[in-house]
Formats: sequence, structure tokens, C-alpha cells
Amino acid sequence: MTFDDFNLNKGLVNALSDLGLKNPTAIQQKTFKPIMAGNDIVGVAQTGTGKTYAYLLPTIRMWQFTKSPMPQILIMVPTRELVSQVVVEAKKLTTYMNIVTIGVYGGTNIKTHIAEVMAGCDIIVGTPGRLLDLMLKGVLKTKGIKKLIIDEVDEMLNLGFRTQLNNIIEYIPIKRQNLMFSATMPAEVEKLIKVYTDYYEKIETAPSGAPLENIEQYAYKAKNFNTKANLLQLLLEENQDMSKVLIFASTKKLADALYERMQPHYPEQCGVIHSSKSQNNRFNTVREFEDGTYRFIIATDIIARGLDVSNVTHVINFGLSENIENYIHRIGRTGRAEKKGIAISFIAEEEMEIQKSIEALMNMEIKMLQQPENLEITDELIQLEIPVEHVPFNNLKIKKFKPSGPAFHEKKAKNQKENNKIDYESKMKKKYKKQYRSKKSR
Repeated sequence: MTFDDFNLNKGLVNALSDLGLKNPTAIQQKTFKPIMAGNDIVGVAQTGTGKTYAYLLPTIRMWQFTKSPMPQILIMVPTRELVSQVVVEAKKLTTYMNIVTIGVYGGTNIKTHIAEVMAGCDIIVGTPGRLLDLMLKGVLKTKGIKKLIIDEVDEMLNLGFRTQLNNIIEYIPIKRQNLMFSATMPAEVEKLIKVYTDYYEKIETAPSGAPLENIEQYAYKAKNFNTKANLLQLLLEENQDMSKVLIFASTKKLADALYERMQPHYPEQCGVIHSSKSQNNRFNTVREFEDGTYRFIIATDIIARGLDVSNVTHVINFGLSENIENYIHRIGRTGRAEKKGIAISFIAEEEMEIQKSIEALMNMEIKMLQQPENLEITDELIQLEIPVEHVPFNNLKIKKFKPSGPAFHEKKAKNQKENNKIDYESKMKKKYKKQYRSKKSR
């Protein structure tokens, strides 16, 4: 099948020709007709298989020109990076069409987004928080929304986004088409989807959680942070083919700690990116990784959903996430567009159970490799690894209560005064002695 079989308009055909795209991917083939038929769709496909074009192509094909400045298509994604990525792809496809696409996200001046929305748009892409802010301010009018698209729906329905998502749903028309896509679709997420749409067609090109076949997966045992850092440095020194490496840490603090450890050895060759970094810092880090300035960058799980960098040679899991679905999104950053990729995990003893759960999800084993002979193994822990000692409440030293005395106290002698006030009658008697008689005695 080719894109010629999709009955696309001339603008889309020309845009795809400019991009050098002739054949649709499996998810694009399977979802195009059902979306064009107006069905609600839940699409499950491996990371890197073209899910973005799977929903952009048919929705742009169905777009109709109106004089209204209000958007027809609303796309929600979990990260700023994914907003930028989707906006770029939408603009590529609409090069020959009169369609305006804008992206909105938090961490930047909302006045800029207010001006863009008020100027009018056809497609709006955004993170839930910023979209809701614009709706509450009355700037983003939603009565023209015909298509609601939720990318990375499993993450969007996570506890961090669910409340905002529910509020946004209340603002948009009930009569709309719902399209939801992700690489993983846990059972509990499917239950939540039924809250937003009663009738939907689930389309899978691979079992939920299945990794790409062109990604080789390996693992090393490494007992702690310092041993893992030594292993990472050793692999980077001995393997020059590790030219574009994406390293995932399980927390922001660990990501920063690893960056501080590696940066002196690789000055101006490494970066770190997570949600606490400024917007400019995040975009600059991704750009320098994309153009090859950085040999590797260190990231957290939330970035795994929106980091689309071409030709990533290796993905390294410095630590495994307790959310096993995140593993699929992490390794999916390599082996994209039919290219080969390698994923390596560093697994501590306490992470072995997580490894088994990941293998059960993928229905395959991760090949364990022997530690290099020249690897420096250490028992030294960093501060983040040292467990915080719990002190029971009844063992705490509590100061005994000492009463501070009455709230009111006697005045000092020098401040005490006697009441020497003499009433009028006494005063007159004293002055006139026996001659004075009061009016009562008269």
C-alpha cells in the first residue's frame, strides 16, 4: 500500500512528496479508514512507528475551511517537547494548505499564547495545564472542536493529568470524535478510557508493550550508583560507536547527580534534561543532542514521552522505573524508522523483580552480560542511596513542660499607687468641720 491509496487531497500529497514518504506504516494503514469513517479509535503501536502521522493525516484530510477563528482539532500531549514535535509535523503536512497550527505549554509566558490563540488557529496542540488555563480565562473557545486527540494516553490518564483532563472534557462539545494513541495500554487505562467514549475501536499493530524487533536488549548487574557510573564511563570509553546515547535515570536528583559525576570527564559532551529545568534549557539541550554537540544526555521518564531525536544509537537505563510500561517508552527512543538500536540496562539487586515484570510484559528475556573485567566495583554509597534513619516518636527527647506562672502578676512596689480620692462630702467636712451640713441632713 502507498499513500496514493489514501485518497488524500493535493496539499497532503505534495507535502508527503516533499518529505520523501511513499508507504504508510502499519498503524497508519490500519487507522486511516476507521478515522475517516468518524469512529472513535484507541491505537496501540510501538514507539517510533509513525503514530503522529496516523492521527494527523486523516484529521487534516477531514478539515474544512471556515471563517471562524476557533480551532477544530484539539491535541493533548504530556510534555512540552512533544507539543513542539507535533506542531512541527503538523506544519510539515500543511505546507500547501491554509491551516494554522499553534502549540501551548506551561513554563513560559502565557501572554504569548493568549495572543496566538486570539489571532485564530485551526489546530491547537498543548499540555493539559496550559490548555485549561486558556479555557478558564475565556481565551480558548472550544465550541468548534470536532476532533479530540490524546497522544500518550496512558501517561495522560495517570494521576498527574487526570483531573485536568476531566476539566477540559467538560469544556468541549459532547459531539466529537475521540482518538487516543500510545505504545502501551494497561488494562486500568482502558477502563478509564470508557469514561470518555462509550464506543471505540481498538487497533493494535503489535501487542501492548511489545518492543521493536530491531532493538537489541542487554543488561549488566551493578550494585550501586558509583558502580553504575564506573560501568557507564567504561562503556563510553571502549565503544566509540556509542556516539548518540540517551541515558535514563529514575529521579531528577539522580539525573543531576549522574551529570555532576560525568561532566568533568566529558566536558561540553553531555547534558541533563528533566521537568525542573527551564524551557530554554530543555530545548537547547535537545537541539545540541540532535546536532551532535552532545554525545549523550541524561533524562527522566517524563522526557521519554516527548523526546524525538533521530539516530539515537544507544539507550541506557541507569536505573529501572517501577512503572514497567516506561521501559517500553525509554528503549523506543532508539531503533526508529527501521534503523537498528541497542538498549542496555544497569540492574541492581533490588531491581531484579522489576526486570522480571518487564520481561513478562514483553514476553521475552533481556540478555544478561558479564561485567567487564576492568570494571571498578565499589561499596561506597552516595548520599541519595543512604536510607534515612527512622526515629520512633516515643524515643524523641521531649522537653518537660514548665509552667510560666499566672497570666496576671502583682505590680512592682514602685509602680503601686494608693487610691487617695476623697468624696465631695468628706472634703467639705474637713474644710468647714462642724459648720457644714449636707443637703440630706437639712
